[in-house]
Amino acid sequence: MDALGGSDEIAAERLSRGLLLTLAAATGLAVANIYYNQPMLSLIEASLGPGAATSVPVLTQLGYASGLFLLTPLGDVTRRKQLIVAEFVLLAIALVLAGAAPDALTLAIASALVGFAASVAQQLVPLTAELAQPQRRGAAIGAVMSGLLLGVLLSRTLAGFVAAQFGWRTMFLAASPTMLLVALALQAILPDVRGELRLPYPELMGSLRRLWRDLAALRRAAFTQAFLFAAFSAFWTVLALRLAAPPLGLGAGSAGLFGVVGTIGVIAAPLAGRLADARGPSTIVRLGAALALASWAGMALWSDLAGLVAGVLALDLAMQAALVSNQHVIYALRADARGRLNTLFMTTMFLGGAGGSFSAMIAWRLGEWPAVAVLGMAFSAAALAIQLRAPPRPSLSREAGSETR
Repeated sequence: MDALGGSDEIAAERLSRGLLLTLAAATGLAVANIYYNQPMLSLIEASLGPGAATSVPVLTQLGYASGLFLLTPLGDVTRRKQLIVAEFVLLAIALVLAGAAPDALTLAIASALVGFAASVAQQLVPLTAELAQPQRRGAAIGAVMSGLLLGVLLSRTLAGFVAAQFGWRTMFLAASPTMLLVALALQAILPDVRGELRLPYPELMGSLRRLWRDLAALRRAAFTQAFLFAAFSAFWTVLALRLAAPPLGLGAGSAGLFGVVGTIGVIAAPLAGRLADARGPSTIVRLGAALALASWAGMALWSDLAGLVAGVLALDLAMQAALVSNQHVIYALRADARGRLNTLFMTTMFLGGAGGSFSAMIAWRLGEWPAVAVLGMAFSAAALAIQLRAPPRPSLSREAGSETR
């Protein structure tokens, strides 16, 4: 029985192709708000001072992690439709605050609120899993994740262009009514889904600790992805600064164009899913971590424009392959707790991303690009080391089902 209160077949009737595409688009549009600031950091720094450039990306990701941890579990006990629509409205309000921020402190607070509300993207992923037939669940989740990944990558291209042409505030202010339109669309077409659990909020949050304690495969997947996302976030956080620095001297629009290159990494999501089924997800995660390490090593040696383009392509491929493979693992652990497993996995991952952004800004100020490259290699090596500690499993069922020690 799924959380619709009916069978999987009944659930599947509610996931038409049109609804699936809408969920994918809504997920991408929601998560895009986390990354609009990254190609605009040099402009924000010029407008509000260096403190804003340091705090905005970090607080946005910390806000997102907080929303994942505090809001996403509610999907297991409340009506997801109402929760999702409310979060999109809150996101629209937060974007107005960010666009109108008169100083660095206000922008920092607004950025944290943007991240908090943008966690609605992670309400849509488990909702998709609930609505899909079991035999099509992987494909449905893959489609929504493709939308999410496109939102992550194209957001930088869009923000870089808009900021270069109209200023950084315009990007935030333009995104706000878009979120309201998404809220209206979802209010009209989403089925009224409610989780099966009937737990008070304190008990619901307490169950997170038990899941984390009992599932070793969850912990390993979460820590691996946290380090990989730290390496990924470190690159994107300082990219605009690297491109603006001599000898390149490029503007925010150039930083945004790197998002177009990164969209090629989206093809890794469905491919990684198929390979994980055939070869086991641990193998794909290890390959992804090794590729991330190699990409940072390459960018440390060749930091010209061509080297950065090749590096971001490899880094995005590595990140997406590992992410989808790790999700294969966690969604197979407990069918009755997908929302909470997603909370733990994604919260850990985005805390890693926040740490990567923060440490990358420090590394940049201490040693600019060479220091950031060393940091990226260290994060990637840590992810690979976690995976090498455990033997690979030949199948998903064995990996997911045997690791509850």
